[in-house]
Amino acid sequence: MTMSPAARQYTASSIQVLEGLKAVRKRPGMYIGDTAARGLHHLVYEVVDNSVDEAIGGYCTAIYVTINTDESISVEDNGRGIPTDPHPSNGRPASEVVLTTLHAGGKFDNAAYKVSGGLHGVGVSVVNALSEWLVITICRNGESRTQRFERGIPVTDLSDAIPTEKNGTLVHFMADREIFEDVKYSPDVLGARLRELAFLNPGLSITLEDKREQKIKEYRYDGGMKSFIEYLNRGKTVLFSEPITISGEKDGTSVDLGLQYNDGYLERVFGFANLIHTIEGGTHVSGLRTALTRGVNEAARREKYLKEKDDNLTGDDLKEGLTCVVSVKLANPQFEGQTKTKLGNSDVKGIVDSIVYEGLLSWFEDNPQVVKSVVEKAIKARQAREAAKRARELVRKSAMSGMSLPGKLADCSSKSPENSEVYIVEGDSAGGSAKQGRDRTFQAILPLRGKILNVEKARLDKVLANQEIRTMIQTFGAGVGDDFDPAKLRYHKIIIMTDADVDGAHISTLLLTFFYRYMPAIIEKGYLYLAQPPLYRVQKGKTVTYCYSEKELRTILDGASDSSKISVQRYKGLGEMNPDQLWETTMDPQNRVLKRVEIDDLMEIDEYFSILMGDKVEPRREFIAAHAHEVRNLDV
Repeated sequence: MTMSPAARQYTASSIQVLEGLKAVRKRPGMYIGDTAARGLHHLVYEVVDNSVDEAIGGYCTAIYVTINTDESISVEDNGRGIPTDPHPSNGRPASEVVLTTLHAGGKFDNAAYKVSGGLHGVGVSVVNALSEWLVITICRNGESRTQRFERGIPVTDLSDAIPTEKNGTLVHFMADREIFEDVKYSPDVLGARLRELAFLNPGLSITLEDKREQKIKEYRYDGGMKSFIEYLNRGKTVLFSEPITISGEKDGTSVDLGLQYNDGYLERVFGFANLIHTIEGGTHVSGLRTALTRGVNEAARREKYLKEKDDNLTGDDLKEGLTCVVSVKLANPQFEGQTKTKLGNSDVKGIVDSIVYEGLLSWFEDNPQVVKSVVEKAIKARQAREAAKRARELVRKSAMSGMSLPGKLADCSSKSPENSEVYIVEGDSAGGSAKQGRDRTFQAILPLRGKILNVEKARLDKVLANQEIRTMIQTFGAGVGDDFDPAKLRYHKIIIMTDADVDGAHISTLLLTFFYRYMPAIIEKGYLYLAQPPLYRVQKGKTVTYCYSEKELRTILDGASDSSKISVQRYKGLGEMNPDQLWETTMDPQNRVLKRVEIDDLMEIDEYFSILMGDKVEPRREFIAAHAHEVRNLDV
């Protein structure tokens, strides 16, 4: 990579001070989203993103992330090292300014970093402010220096220089237990983000070591986009073996794209802007869609796969089975949308459209068979979409005909969605207990008979032909798929209540797959929950205690004297509880435990559903083998 002389200069004067750091500890959620698991992991991302910026600039080839046994985190890179010379604003070392001043860093100066990543760009100063302690070691110009901070405040000066042959920065921090609900990191969550970064920066090695489990994993993908698409489509039957990859640059914006179709029915398009996963899309994704539609139609007519009398394929026709990643890098990204992860730069749409369109035409010219397979897939998708439209109309008409609520639904008397909830229960026995035990004013019960269709293996027209799924759509009253409108939902709590056995887990997974694929807004708005019925009923004399885990049961049994007469009943199904017990343990808002379904990582959850519910057996077997030790309280 050729850099201008100005870009090579990374000194204290490159660090711009914008504002102080006073409010971070008072309102951490404003800076990292929340103080639960998501915010905790965000601390790691912020530090890693600084190292990735060095890699984007061509100065760093390796990043090493360590989860230490005490739950502290170390992030080390072999970049240039943060400048340590005095900052022009106050004479303090530039590294100290970076760590103690919000929005202070080289990212605000295009000469130091032409492009920078970072999820929210809040900087390592926020990590420092939200840590019990942070120690930074900087190796630069043959010298190593260290400084320690506690809750954002320097407690030592930058140390005297020690000779070293290394270059780079090591940040070691302990998240503050006064701030965070639980300081415990997930290697899967961290690994998912690090894997993305490695795919998007070909040749960069990112290693994650979990010293708690003595496990090390290196993420390095020299193939870049090609490797990314192959990873996303692993376990799927692809329509053409080689992913389409396109790269280009125009007006200072670089575009990288990978694209491949599989024989499935779902679209997976992932957009990135400066390595930020733009889950709400944006102008780069719009440009991709326009280019794909134009490019396929032009190539299809050139190769006579579409005749003169045939209508052009639409963007909707080309969605089915599409796996695509589009990544753009630009100097001044503008983010918008509810989660601030929607790219808004208007010029990017045209740039992506132009680069991808030209690249597709060139690729199709060399691979006409690829065009044929895509067109055949799209025509079948169009036919299925028209059938699904007719099925949706049928559902809509039945909803408007006065027969909108299915007979098996035991509805609540409340008409306020905010105060209403519906339990989805499997089986007549559990459904009967739930109907008798509920509070009819705000709790509705919808029993389902058997397992619903696996929507991962079916087109929408087949999905809508499934009676149990149609029953749910009618019950919720908000449509399905592209027509889904969360404002029309009749309940703002939708609770899945199944047995704690293999069949119950399977039914839960089928339902979660349906909601994720066809009603994702229910999850995004926090309306979907999993009920947690007790596993044991423990009676000691006249005292009855319900246990929701093996740990709770062991605590009671270990605390009982030998002379105590204890009766333990293991609940294998909801039907074993009488209505009063079901109400008291699982449905009474004063006592019940509900788990809200949330999505931490869109790409990771998409991958899980594809593996668990898709056609290929081998990826599912590997997944189960890898995660079997995490299973708790599953009665087989």
